Amino acid sequence: MKARSRSNKWLIYIPLILAAFFYLIPMYVMLVTGFKGFEEVSLKTMWDLPKGIRFDNFVAAYKALAPYLWNSFNMVFPAAIISSILGSLNGYVLAKWKFKGSEIIFPAILFGMFIPYQSILIPLVEFMRDINLYGGLPGLVLAHVIYGIPITTLTFRNYYATIPKELIEASRIDGCGILSSYWHILLPISAPAFVVVIIWQFTSAWNDFLFAVVLTSPSNWPVTVALNNLAGSQIIAWNVQMAGSFMAALPTLLVYIFLGRYFLRGLMAGALKG
Repeated sequence: MKARSRSNKWLIYIPLILAAFFYLIPMYVMLVTGFKGFEEVSLKTMWDLPKGIRFDNFVAAYKALAPYLWNSFNMVFPAAIISSILGSLNGYVLAKWKFKGSEIIFPAILFGMFIPYQSILIPLVEFMRDINLYGGLPGLVLAHVIYGIPITTLTFRNYYATIPKELIEASRIDGCGILSSYWHILLPISAPAFVVVIIWQFTSAWNDFLFAVVLTSPSNWPVTVALNNLAGSQIIAWNVQMAGSFMAALPTLLVYIFLGRYFLRGLMAGALKG
């Protein structure tokens, strides 16, 4: 029985290890190229280790990308937090305060998850111009907040649906209204769901390119757009480009390295059940 259980474990581990290896290959190429000198970079030697550890590529990439890194931070934090708060309130109302038309409103909100970015770019740009937010970071924050509301609402609604309704009924007996019940009863136990949606929204907003390149001016570009323009028109310094790519990917990597277990706990706690 023990031998059979060990063989079953390996049947699970082997495809997981192969999948991890497959997805880590680009990271390996990116790192080794980032540490190489310009003369070492070629397709023939892309798998070879660098002859020496050189940090000048990362210094050059940071000097070129530093302002845009701060643009990304200034954009993703408010976008993730605001969309999470709005999703929490929406999920609470739709899960615990049934009202006429809620069965229509919830699917209508979820419909926003399936609208492609490309299909609404022209009206989105015109809308941002009408409200004087085109070209700056506030307009990009607003776009990510609106596009994040469907997934955050779904997450919180399903999470709150697992919480016994007796808690809300007891708070009503004690005189709590709709906001008091949320503030005193549900919000203190919403940490698992908040972890899930904040990590999700942070990653989504940080990695976005389409909204960023369309809605912002060059001085307000996030790092994803600036990275695309880091390449020269004639000669591309791939070692600097790869160093910049690693720096642009580092924040989301650190989020999942240090907060990944909390993300999984949030999922296991019911944040995406239902």
